[in-house]
Amino acid sequence: MTRRIWNLSAGPAVLPECVLAEAQQSLLSLGNSGVGVCEHSHRGKVFVGVADEAESLCRELAGIPDNYRVLFLQGGASTQFAMIPMNFLTPDTTADYIVTGSWAKKSVKEARLFGRVHVASTSEDTNFNVIPASHTFSHQARYVHYTSNNTVFGTQFATEPEGFSDHTFLICDASSDIFSRPIDVSKYGLIYAGAQKNLGTSGVTLVIIRDDLVEAGNDQLTSMLQYRTHANADSMYNTPPTFGIYVMMLMFRWIRHNGGLSGMAARNREKARRLYDAIDCSSIFHATAVQTSRSQMNVTFVTGDPKRDVQFIAAATSAGFNAIKGHRSVGGMRASIYNAFPIEGVVALIQLMEEFENATE
Repeated sequence: MTRRIWNLSAGPAVLPECVLAEAQQSLLSLGNSGVGVCEHSHRGKVFVGVADEAESLCRELAGIPDNYRVLFLQGGASTQFAMIPMNFLTPDTTADYIVTGSWAKKSVKEARLFGRVHVASTSEDTNFNVIPASHTFSHQARYVHYTSNNTVFGTQFATEPEGFSDHTFLICDASSDIFSRPIDVSKYGLIYAGAQKNLGTSGVTLVIIRDDLVEAGNDQLTSMLQYRTHANADSMYNTPPTFGIYVMMLMFRWIRHNGGLSGMAARNREKARRLYDAIDCSSIFHATAVQTSRSQMNVTFVTGDPKRDVQFIAAATSAGFNAIKGHRSVGGMRASIYNAFPIEGVVALIQLMEEFENATE
């Protein structure tokens, strides 16, 4: 087998080797069934058992209350950008959006097709290098939408936004930090996340939605765009992304085995602390996000010299680090250190940075 290297990709992202190994075996036979996981009918007993375990573990890990539904959907977070306002906005109602990056901007664009959008706060004027300290919410907003972690700009909300009206419900795009730390689901009306960063492979989107909102959604939409359709059919209205759900189940098992969401939080804090400490102590590397807003998932940094950035990216690639080049909106470097990225990889990256710095002095 080709030697595995340190995968810093922003997504699809690194998975635990034990999860990959079990998935590999299950491609030929899921358990003792003699049929591969991708070949099982989604309505058959074997796969229904997989889906049931995935939901049960999801509920256990996040402490999801009984009055919420867990859905496994398709179309990625980008479909949720439109599906949410389709279900909950009308031309004469307003939704508040906190805009902290490119994905949040895209969600605003979709929402404006179905209702009024009020931008409660934004950090676009500083190229999204900070989470806004305050927000101006509408009095009659239907919901408040925010993106908890911003992969491109390396920022992350430390806590949920507060201060909106009691009749307004909170929605979170948690695609890049879902299950990386404990979460109080009861504070939300809806949480959604693409699985491909912390929970598995691309192709499946996790949606956690409160029961009353399932029923409150627009019932004049085509069936596939109504949450009630998927809730009433236990995510089996059409053929779901079976392999993605299976790998998500394996990831839930792995998270539970490694201390649950509290264990993930401790693991992720330590990885981020070590890497940011190395950057802050460096004479050439500099973090791009304001310190109070720094992400524990995506560490973005530069040298201040684009040519030197290119040299470091080349050195990192040669040393076995994949996808360390930063997004063009920020430049420089980006280390995506999601749940499954091992601390040994962070140690190796820090060593490379120190060697590069010493060689350029």
